[in-house]
Amino acid sequence: MPNSNFSYLSLTPELQLDALASVGIYPDTGLIQLNSYENRVCLFSDENKVRYVVKFYRPQRWNKQQLLEEHEFSLELKKKGCLLASPVSIKKQTLFEFQGYYFVLFKSLSARSLEVDNLDHLYEVGVALGKLHKIGRKGSFKARENFDSKNMLTLPIKQLKQSNLIPEHIAEQLFATMDEVKKLAKQLFKQHDFKAIRLHGDCHASNILMNDNKPYFVDFDDCKMGPAIQDIWMLLSGDKQEQQLQLSTILEGYEQELAFDAKQLALIEALRSMRIIHYVSWINKRWSDPTFPLNFPWFSTDEYWQELLQSLQQQITNMQAPPVSVWPEY
Repeated sequence: MPNSNFSYLSLTPELQLDALASVGIYPDTGLIQLNSYENRVCLFSDENKVRYVVKFYRPQRWNKQQLLEEHEFSLELKKKGCLLASPVSIKKQTLFEFQGYYFVLFKSLSARSLEVDNLDHLYEVGVALGKLHKIGRKGSFKARENFDSKNMLTLPIKQLKQSNLIPEHIAEQLFATMDEVKKLAKQLFKQHDFKAIRLHGDCHASNILMNDNKPYFVDFDDCKMGPAIQDIWMLLSGDKQEQQLQLSTILEGYEQELAFDAKQLALIEALRSMRIIHYVSWINKRWSDPTFPLNFPWFSTDEYWQELLQSLQQQITNMQAPPVSVWPEY
């Protein structure tokens, strides 16, 4: 876990330029900061007019072995035909270190955002995910975290129970609800056994870019071992009928590359619950970073925690209901 007192104040533009110079990269433009709370990510062009993205990893979050596994997975995927933003290799290295910061370079992609309501896009994303998972299932991570109840529920809940941001009048009911969520999620994972594979891990629409109607995956920062459905469910939105159509479209493309285990559909609401609690814990852990109170001011309000309680109570109902299916029936 990162030092609770850590902030990026020491990562000045001058230090970033010195870090880039240490690997022979010399920006010809300013460093344009991109949207990222966890890491520091900047876009620039070098003296040869090559556009790069540089990512400075948050110290103490991942160790060197975990970061190298992320890079090795990305390079393996690229070598086998997947479209993605892969780390740039300089003198046979992809991970660099400068004054306590690990960093990585990517070539900037000329692409546009995924349109989640575009069924043609979703079909192509399904094909691309099928290819990614076909490769991902042939190996395993040794150092990366697993996508399981321990990392996504037990540890986050434990951390939240030590927080002083949660209003006292709601804490008892909130943690009782979280414990019930954890119990139901663990039951669903036990009932619906699955083969854990290497995943993108954070496969939402913002991490998929479209170029010539082909999807490119970016940001493998949260790659983990887990169920294939984890890389699918976050692409679903709207009412039940809309989600069924989206799901059937994605899986139609997916199965051009790899058979999908339909039993994993029963895990979607458990995975959604895990993401909600893990997200809350993430903001809480980072609260001493000045960026977080500035960008998440609602986090310290009574209204937020009341809404979170209601959301988790709804998740209990959702996990007990029949899972979403594809339409027509899959």
